[in-house]
Amino acid sequence: MSFAIHGLAVARGVAIGRAVLVASSRMDVAHYFVDASQVESEIDRLRQGRDAAFGEIQRLQRTVSQMNANEAPAELTALLDVHLMLLQDESLTRDVKHWISERLYNAEWALTTQLEILARQFDEMEDEYLRERKADLEQVVERVLRHMKGMASPVNPGRKRPRTQQDLLLDDTVDVPLVLIAHDLSPADMLQFKQSVFAGFVTDVGGKTSHTAIVARSMDIPAVVGARSASQLVRQDDWVIIDGDAGVVIVDPSPILLAEYGFKQRQAELERERLQRLQRTPAVTLDGERIELLANIEMPEDAPHAVRAGAVGVGLFRSEFLFMGRRGHLPDEEEQYSAYRRAVEGMQGLPVTIRTVDIGADKPLDARHDKDHNQDAHLNPALGLRAIRWSLADPAMFLNQLRAILRAAAHGQVHLLVPMLAHGNEIRQTLALIDQARTELDRRGTVYGPVKLGAMIEVPAAALSVPLFLRYFDFLSIGTNDLIQYTLAIDRADESVAHLYDPTHPAILRLVADTIAQCRAAGKLVSVCGEMAGDVAFTRLLLGLGLRSFSMHPAQILAVKQEVLRSDTQRLSGWAQQVLQAEEPAALLSP
Repeated sequence: MSFAIHGLAVARGVAIGRAVLVASSRMDVAHYFVDASQVESEIDRLRQGRDAAFGEIQRLQRTVSQMNANEAPAELTALLDVHLMLLQDESLTRDVKHWISERLYNAEWALTTQLEILARQFDEMEDEYLRERKADLEQVVERVLRHMKGMASPVNPGRKRPRTQQDLLLDDTVDVPLVLIAHDLSPADMLQFKQSVFAGFVTDVGGKTSHTAIVARSMDIPAVVGARSASQLVRQDDWVIIDGDAGVVIVDPSPILLAEYGFKQRQAELERERLQRLQRTPAVTLDGERIELLANIEMPEDAPHAVRAGAVGVGLFRSEFLFMGRRGHLPDEEEQYSAYRRAVEGMQGLPVTIRTVDIGADKPLDARHDKDHNQDAHLNPALGLRAIRWSLADPAMFLNQLRAILRAAAHGQVHLLVPMLAHGNEIRQTLALIDQARTELDRRGTVYGPVKLGAMIEVPAAALSVPLFLRYFDFLSIGTNDLIQYTLAIDRADESVAHLYDPTHPAILRLVADTIAQCRAAGKLVSVCGEMAGDVAFTRLLLGLGLRSFSMHPAQILAVKQEVLRSDTQRLSGWAQQVLQAEEPAALLSP
């Protein structure tokens, strides 16, 4: 009997095939006490499991290095690096050894115990993107556990399956496609997934900024995450339809549904081919307005992909990815300078906007947060010491980053973007530190370049204080994800209130519209770099409100460009004002 599972739509398209289930290796972990005489042997088993997992990821890295960018996107390379860093983290190993030697836990029990402790710390993190990095730690632990059990990686190329009459509803010239159903997928698993015959995937966990979502979007693979109990409800070899546009998984579909989605699948392929023809077409509206379509990137290696996607620059380089998983060993000035320089050079003369690190004091980025971190200290970490507040609280770290960004500006166009500013004194402190960074570089005789200075508008107080920001900054960038969260008092990670997370709320649209209008009146540049920028449902509205600069994931650029080419901003202007006045703006989003 057919039924549907709802999750989060994170990568467009339709995939149809037989289900291949991947069980979590954390299942059935043995829990028992060992004798004191067995402590060393248990620690040795732990070390062997870690070394085997480390070697496996190194082999995957070598495989990645031999692939082209389409086969192995930069996000995958970066995430493999993160997993290696976690495996090399001596503090993690030390704490697991403590459970073995002091509590006499067996190695598997000790490892999963420490995982639960660290997982709680990740859950407290205020930044959604970094909070979801808990999945990386979980997958590292699962990989070690698999090797301790003598198990291989759970993702292997699927077997060819016997043909059925339903196969003929797809394409009688190809083998039956397979789709992967898992609790979660690690970056290394994603690489093997790419090399296999899988046509799409579904995971129980994850969000729009989880690693699986990032890789899926970069590969343009149909995917649904956060489908909760999908791995328990779907049976091995079930027919499954993955609707990556709607975030729906249909299990055991009827022949009529199979035929309908097969047609939709073929239509999507044709549309994707048509969009590719727009790659070199300038983004100009019907009434002659030139629109700037920029890319959001996480690592320097993403830059060439952004250029290939037709981006005219980077509107958001999330520098916090460089800080992630360092466990007290944050990147120094030289490491950051090298990364920023690679991004600038990779954009081949196009501008790169580097956002200063967006992390919080509750993140386990420093040894201080490992054992002595008080989990009750941050009752609401989303309102705590994060982003620019964290940077201003650690001037030495912040100056390292500012000097690195200024030095990278000697190699191309660089814009410096500051997140989560809300107060005038924060603005003045930030500008003073930028001046100090320049002075220190002058004193050292180090070459650096000019930068345009920008601020994120993602706090309601900032959106209501735009004139203040315009006195100090060259441009503003509206971060709609956090602006929505803070304006509506919605924790995006809390599933019980996720339905209230509404980009079309009149208050949100008014804040966005007023920010755009004030920037245009002052002759200052303004862009949107949140999810709204890459959602074609909002393209025409934002154009009608006067926005001329959008920043999004590279995979979204061509679809947004198509909307731009079909739009007349003069006609859209009046309609956009009607939307702003409506009680239910969502009902009017199709002019």
